[in-house]
Order: sequence, then C-alpha cells, then structure tokens
Amino acid sequence: MTAPAFAGIERSALGRRWRPRNVDIQRVLGYAQRTGVSEAVARILLGRAIPEEAAAGFLDPRLRDLLPDPSRLKDMDKSADRIVTAIETGETIAIFGDYDVDGATSAALLHGVIGAAGGHVRHYIPDRMREGYGPNAPALLKLGAEGAKLVITVDCGTTAHAPIEAAAGAGIDVIVVDHHAAESQLPPAFSVVNPNRIDDDCGLGQLAAVGVAFLLAVAVNRALRRNGRATAELLDYLDLVALGTVCDVVPLVGLNRAFVAQGLKAVRARSRLGIAALADVAGVQERAQAFHLGFALGPRVNAGGRVGEADLGVRLLTSADAHEAAELARRLDGYNRERQRIEAEVLAAALAQAEASAGRDLVFVAGEGWHPGVIGIVASRLKERFERPALVVALDGTTGKGSARSAFGWNLGAAVIAARGEGLLVNGGGHANAAGLTVATNGIEPLREFLSADLARHLERAERTTLVEFDGTLPLAAATATLVEELERVGPYGVGNPEPRFVFNAVRVAKADIVGTSHVRCFLEDSRGARLSAIAFRAVGTGLADILLRSDGASIHILGRLKLDTWRGASRVQLQIEDAVAV
Repeated sequence: MTAPAFAGIERSALGRRWRPRNVDIQRVLGYAQRTGVSEAVARILLGRAIPEEAAAGFLDPRLRDLLPDPSRLKDMDKSADRIVTAIETGETIAIFGDYDVDGATSAALLHGVIGAAGGHVRHYIPDRMREGYGPNAPALLKLGAEGAKLVITVDCGTTAHAPIEAAAGAGIDVIVVDHHAAESQLPPAFSVVNPNRIDDDCGLGQLAAVGVAFLLAVAVNRALRRNGRATAELLDYLDLVALGTVCDVVPLVGLNRAFVAQGLKAVRARSRLGIAALADVAGVQERAQAFHLGFALGPRVNAGGRVGEADLGVRLLTSADAHEAAELARRLDGYNRERQRIEAEVLAAALAQAEASAGRDLVFVAGEGWHPGVIGIVASRLKERFERPALVVALDGTTGKGSARSAFGWNLGAAVIAARGEGLLVNGGGHANAAGLTVATNGIEPLREFLSADLARHLERAERTTLVEFDGTLPLAAATATLVEELERVGPYGVGNPEPRFVFNAVRVAKADIVGTSHVRCFLEDSRGARLSAIAFRAVGTGLADILLRSDGASIHILGRLKLDTWRGASRVQLQIEDAVAV
C-alpha cells in the first residue's frame, strides 16, 4: 500500500516520499512524565515504538541484560574446547581474517584474547588483489607448513568449500567464525560458528562477525576458567566490537546496540593505542559517536585492505607501542587519501555508465581496469545517487570482481547465493544488505538478467519509491545544542535505529555555495529571522543541489539531521540536509 505523502508532496528533489512518524502530543507528554525523559526523547522513542517499560533499557543498553549464552550457537562449545586445547598444548593458532573492518576487528579481538591466555597466535590477512576474498588453499597450506595446525577464519569461510577441504586433507583444523549467508551444505571444517547457518535457530543473525567473535571469546574464557587458566578481560575489547559492528552496517538493535553503546565508552577512554592514534590522524576531537566510527575511523582501517597493505589494520589494532601505532595510523591515513583519489576516478566512470542505462531497477555497471579495492564504496555511492540496488564489477581480462549494495529490502546475500547455485558465479556471498562476488567476464549478462529478475520478483511485493520517515517538524529557532544533546541519548544510531530527521517548513536559503567538489553549504532563514547553518553532502549533480543553489529566496521545505559541528574546540549546531522540496 502506498504511504500517504507529507503535505501533499509526492516527489521530493531526490524522488522520495516523506512520511512523518505520527505521534500524538498527549501521548508524548504522558510518556515523558511516566519515564522521566524529556519531551524530545519521548517523541523519538514513541516514534520507534519503544514501550515505556523498555525505555530505560533502550537508553542505557547493558551487556549483562542482553548478552546470550554463547552455547546457543551451533558448534560454539566444540570450537571453544578446540581453541583451549591448542592453547594448553602450545599449538600455533593462525587467525585468517577478511581485509575489511569487521574482519580486522574480529582478528584483533581473538588475537588479543588467545594471546592473553598464553596461546601462540598469529594472524593472516589475504591480499585483495592477489588472493581475493576469503580463505584460499595456498594460504591455508602455507600456514600449516609454518606450524599452524589450527586456523580460525573470521568474517569469511562459510562458502569456502575447496580451500577448507584442502586444509583438512593436510591435517589442519579450520574453525569458521562468520555471519554471512550460508548454503545448505557447509564446508568440511572442524566447526562452523555462524548464526546464519540454515540449521542454527539461535536468533542472533543480525550480529557482525566481530560480535560472533566476541561470543566465541566468552566461550573460550569460560572453558579456560574451568581449567584454572588465566583469561583476558573481555570488556577491554568492546571498542573493537563497536568499531566492527558499526562499519559492517548491521542493525543497531538488541545486542548490537549494547555492543556499540558500551564500546563507545572504551573508544572515548582512548585505552587502545591504535584507535587513539587513528582518531588523532582523522581529526576526531569531539566526543566519539557511532558516526565517527563509520565515517572517520573505519575508512582508514579499510584503506590498507583496499589500496595498501592488507594487514595494517590488524597490526594497528593489536599494537602495544605508541610510536608504532602512530606510524601505522599515518600510513593508513595516507592510503585512505589514495583510496579517495582512485574512488573518484572509478565513480565518475561508473556514474556515466549508470546514467546511460537509467530507468532500470538494478544499477549494474562493469569496467575494465577499475580498482577492486574501491568498488564497494562506489556501489554505495551509486545506491545513494539512484535510490536503487547497485552492483559494480571490476573486470580484469576473463574475470571480474563485484561488490553490491541493496535497497528496497531486497535480500542481496540470498540472491548472490542463488546465482552461485545456478552456476553463474565463480564465487560469491554476503548478507542482506551487501555482497561480494567473482564472475567470468562472459557471464556478466546472464548474471545481470538473473539478479534483475530476482529483484523484479521482490519488487512485485514491495514499494519502489523510497520512503523517508521523519520525527516531526521544527522551527529553525528550536535547533539548539540542548536539543542535539537530548537526541544523543537515543543513540547509538544506525541501521534499525536511524538518526532523528526533522522537517523545517517554508524556510529560505539566505546564502549557498559549493564547497569541496560536491557539497553544498548554505544558511537557512525563516520568517521570524532565525538562522541555521546547513550542509548537503555529495549533493552536486542532483536535484537537491539545484533547489538549494537556485531557490532565489523562494520558500522550500528542508529535511535533515541535526549535528554539533566542532571546529578548533568550538561547537555549533548544523543541519545536515538530506532532501528538499519547493513549496
């Protein structure tokens, strides 16, 4: 059923439909009185359907209330016992991690926990360009030849049948710790700990891999204590869990919410040298929020795996030397700038190709020579620009590496697994919102047709127009630092708990200009003379920029999120504009 449009607006500057989270003012007042929260917080909680009795737990999520028994996951106890045996007998344990933030944080966490218990542990991160995603037989066999008889894969491995079979044949036990969509047949590993196994009914499928790794650490500590051995203080690792959880864009609800809320406290304490050094090079001066993890720290950890040295992130996150951590953070910052340059080149080519085939529900682009390290980011940019699922394939001769992002609630991971089952892919996997794949160049068109058909079947049951919900209307004068601080109480924000959005009715743009290459900075005014600083990121080239830059003093409705913008120790309220429409 089509959602009713706000104020009769059927199409905004970005082609969206706005819908308010309708909350009656009397209910807001009653909720605030009975729970002791402010009216602003009460409105947000009601809009997210948080019952009064759950308000306190939502605002202050605690692990002691939400942490499950790890034994609920299939193969968890078997895996923990095998790791403890390896620790006690002095076996070398190799942690094979993915090259993204979730993989790096998972590897760093288990490296620290096993090392603290006296285990002989090392890590291995594959090179994106030479080895690709996930375990590969040469790497596993090399680890075995170098003395590792136990390999733990993190954030990968669920679909790595042949490499794990090769490792098993060489006498290497492989424990898979993952969260990606699984096939009906699991690889011949010693154990597979994955809440998204088809036969696992633990109900924890929304965890990032680092969340699964943390539960494994809980189980390992429990087994170690039974044997009278020293254990790590797991609360010290919550900064890693928060970083990986936010950057893997999993829903920030339930246990994930507690992980991030408590992990942010550890990030702010700057107790981990690597994260503190990363915050310094990223210029994070204000109180760290989930936003900083996702958009300042995470991209720099990722940069090593994308365009630099794949293991830099893990080395940084496990470093115990302040000078080394600072140097590694500087190198990652440099790689991040290189990543931005390469990304801009690939994005320009991908946009030109996508615009030439506008009108399709699936944005599917492919290019020879595109750097595989940036295609995931480019896919995200295309999804944002076109409000459609996007798949970007970097071709290299006879094969292509692809990265995709979902929209409309389409389960992308399941679609990629299905394509693999049809023989359309060399490799592939993922989760509901994102996926990666390898495809033969001559299989590009069959893959496009298969995924487009799968998406079309989904869209027969879903609304195509992107719906944006907002939390109320505000006058410009209400956009105060006090309000922003109140709204922070409802964080951490992310998938499943979006940042509050507000509509500012009938304001005018007093001044607007382009900053950087694609952002629009402006000042808004209303009829009462109130003013508010605002910015629309990556708006140039869209209908949003057209409205902001060419309004000529006409009244417009603005939709956006309020932030505290901190510069050189001073803070001011700023509106991050997401959309607009002419009155």
